[in-house]
Amino acid sequence: MQPVTLSTERLTLSVVTTDDVDAIFEACQDPTIQRYTTVPSPYARTHAEDFVQKAATWWEEGSETTWAIRSDGDLAGMIGLHRLGSGSGELGYWMTAGHRGRGLLAEAASRVIDWGFSSDGLALARIEWRAVVGNQASARAARGLGFRFEGTLRAALGSGDGTRDDAWIAGLLPSDDRAPQPWPPLED
Repeated sequence: MQPVTLSTERLTLSVVTTDDVDAIFEACQDPTIQRYTTVPSPYARTHAEDFVQKAATWWEEGSETTWAIRSDGDLAGMIGLHRLGSGSGELGYWMTAGHRGRGLLAEAASRVIDWGFSSDGLALARIEWRAVVGNQASARAARGLGFRFEGTLRAALGSGDGTRDDAWIAGLLPSDDRAPQPWPPLED
């Protein structure tokens, strides 16, 4: 599959390049990113170099789509559709600390979801979201995108430090209206 560049009013979503290595390395020093994603911990510069090469391979293979979220030329985060196959994929993302809380993730994710469901994109029948139980920020973002909470999966996620975590799972279908739905873990 050929890489695709997506745009929104404030963002450009484009392939990661070797020019992004330093920014990725710096961002992945964030304990929140290390705790709630699968990035290696500790995170070395070679991990960022390897990630850039892997992302290109994933596009070629059609197994994942990974974009750098760019805001005014800065790397604001990463987003992608992972585990593609059988008409479904999983939305994954992280944002740099300095770009959180500005609505950029919702903007980027909405665009990726639109492309994922579009016949001009992947024409997916389902997009899943998974996160480590307790990742309230990611859960609020997914709920805001219209994902329906579906439950908890025990020891479903491997982490960057080699442990396994329970996961929340949610799903979104092309026919869903994307209005925020009730989410039991967020209604405490």
